Amino acid sequence: MNFTDQVVLITGAGRGIGKALALAFAQAGARVAVNDINPDSCVKTADEIIASGGQAVACHADVANKLAVQAMLIDLEDRWGRVDVLVNNAGVEPHKPIVQLDEWDWNRTIDVNLKGAFICSQSVGRMMQKQGGGVIVNIASIAGRAAGLRDRSAYVASKTGLIGFTKECAREFAAYNIRVNAVCPGVIITEMTAHLRQNEAQLKKWLEDIPLGRLGEPADVTGPVLFLCSDAARYITGQAINVDGGKVML
Repeated sequence: MNFTDQVVLITGAGRGIGKALALAFAQAGARVAVNDINPDSCVKTADEIIASGGQAVACHADVANKLAVQAMLIDLEDRWGRVDVLVNNAGVEPHKPIVQLDEWDWNRTIDVNLKGAFICSQSVGRMMQKQGGGVIVNIASIAGRAAGLRDRSAYVASKTGLIGFTKECAREFAAYNIRVNAVCPGVIITEMTAHLRQNEAQLKKWLEDIPLGRLGEPADVTGPVLFLCSDAARYITGQAINVDGGKVML
């Protein structure tokens, strides 16, 4: 999978799966636009890519803010002239039961996880339409399929919506030679799941429910994403692929 000279924009790439994706695309030759709401995090990831001989630029922006996203894309167009791949990875996950969930947490989760993907897909989609094509991959979750998560109602709702949005986006964007798919990770060893993995009872139950018998690593997600963005997947669109060790099976 060779992405030499392709421009890849990854949201939420300051840490976790997003950072792993940024490093993987850079290793495959891509010019990587590293987006994150945390300016220090996106700069650190971009600097790491540059230090290893790759090409990257830090793009500090809140994906839920349309004006910020548009400004980011203007800068990218001025710098590299195009965006070939968009990975909507930015996400938040408040942990509260429904009766205690603050409306701000609900709104922020939907804004980042779902509206952010819409804003970025719409804005980048217009660029790709003028270019003659491109690829979008949304990082959803098995929580949006058949594996809900207790005390994560806003997260589950956002990821369920993201899978639906992926399908409709793929249906509309096919006319512009833009493929759109989703990857649905299970429990991945990242900063976001660190506190949950400290619960031994929860960890034991997770492992019992995963046929492969282990939690996922960021590298387990990067492979499927790079595949979906490559020419090897040129006839795949509108799909949501589980990457979860077999926990959720169709």
